[in-house]
Amino acid sequence: MADTEDLKDTKNFHLDVPFKQDAFFLKGANALDWGMQNRLARVFNPASGRTVMLAIDHGYFQGPTAGLERVDVNIVPLLPHASALMCTRGILRTTVPPSFTNGVVLRASGGPSILKELSNEQLAIDVDDAVRLGVAAMAVQVFVGGEFETQSVHNMTKLVDLGIRAGIPTLGVTAVGKDMKRDARYFRLATRICAELGAHVV
Repeated sequence: MADTEDLKDTKNFHLDVPFKQDAFFLKGANALDWGMQNRLARVFNPASGRTVMLAIDHGYFQGPTAGLERVDVNIVPLLPHASALMCTRGILRTTVPPSFTNGVVLRASGGPSILKELSNEQLAIDVDDAVRLGVAAMAVQVFVGGEFETQSVHNMTKLVDLGIRAGIPTLGVTAVGKDMKRDARYFRLATRICAELGAHVV
């Protein structure tokens, strides 16, 4: 039996103080579950709503990339200055110190190298592995205007569904197709498509 001799009746419910519940600081993310919001707060600064994301995932299709030959030498010293790091699970497991507590955005798509049609990507991770790694978000390339545009959009929508079940947001990364310019018209098209189909961040 619990010792109830010193148990005091609760009485101070502060009824004169309204319950405070601030809206989440990122546009469009107010209705997300606590886990999703917590992960996004590791990627974006809650005070400013901004992030400095250091993306070093280029090796997943370019192979050895200038400046990324030795991530431990060239990139790890920069981590204290980054709000978030975008990388592959290979680099994360082998090179990123577990003491890095800011957001990790995990590259989740891949397939072809620079020798082939880049838009022919598939999902390249299991969401269970993203959960094991404790990442803040998953990134998928969306090739609007690319040869395999529909496939890349489906990759994103599938990852969004899987991520929602696991409480991990999805970052839709716009990738310019060969025949499209990097202009405002393209980015309006690509970002709206990603947002409409469920990407939490573009």
